[in-house]
Amino acid sequence: MKYTGVLFVMLAAVFWGVSGVIGDILLDKEWSPLVISFYRGAIGLLLFLVWFLLRFKKNWIVSKGLYIWSLLAGVGVAGNFTFYFLSIEASSVPVAATLMYTAPVFVLITSFLLGMERSTWFKWGSIGGVLLGIILLTGAYNPGSISVSFAGVATGLAAGLSYALFIFGFKKASLYGKPPIILTIAFLSFCLVLFIFTDNNQAAAVLTSNDIGWFLLLGLMGAGLSFIFYVIGIRQTAASTASMVAMIEPVTASLLGVLLLGDHLGIIQVLGMVVILTTITFLSVKQSS
Repeated sequence: MKYTGVLFVMLAAVFWGVSGVIGDILLDKEWSPLVISFYRGAIGLLLFLVWFLLRFKKNWIVSKGLYIWSLLAGVGVAGNFTFYFLSIEASSVPVAATLMYTAPVFVLITSFLLGMERSTWFKWGSIGGVLLGIILLTGAYNPGSISVSFAGVATGLAAGLSYALFIFGFKKASLYGKPPIILTIAFLSFCLVLFIFTDNNQAAAVLTSNDIGWFLLLGLMGAGLSFIFYVIGIRQTAASTASMVAMIEPVTASLLGVLLLGDHLGIIQVLGMVVILTTITFLSVKQSS
């Protein structure tokens, strides 16, 4: 079908948006952001492992570059999940989801510093546009009535920076191997990293709690199925189209946050979100064209 790829990317974006709401529900039940992130990635790892083993001979490859970049991607996604839930805890789902999508700006700035990208007025204008949107979203234009805490902003931007690290690592690893083995290695390193920092007692308590269903749903929608759908969809979709469709994630998270969780956004905050998401969309489309 002509639009199959777009549909898969759209489903992935919606699932990621829903995962923010599920994470907020679990935070309200006093589960640690680290524990929530750990289970989201661990359940995803199980699905990636099955995907990898189904075509083991075609997916298996021995490559130092593959392992290094996949491990780096895993560190990136560990930071992304954890900082995202920390940002939700300190602010709200709409704010955290929007700030996380500043990732392309971090990729752009890194590319400038490494000499991989040529500086242009359009790119610097995009960076300025995102900064303006952040100022409007957080209320930083009026220090006396800032609407989002420093912790919420810092962790939201850290989620975006970590997401950029994942994108960078995944793209580099893709030069050596296929998505099933890359995601399996990445999420294995994800689990190892978070296991070190996670409260083992609370992590064990999840298995016998009444909230186990929420954790399973979070892992299936927020990691396993969503990443598989996205990888399959991106192969059949133009990069510019995928960039625009992926913006469904923060929109979904924001709408559900307002409708289901009672999150409140002022007119200026909404304007800030629009500025950020519009700028990021134009930047992503321009970069991929």
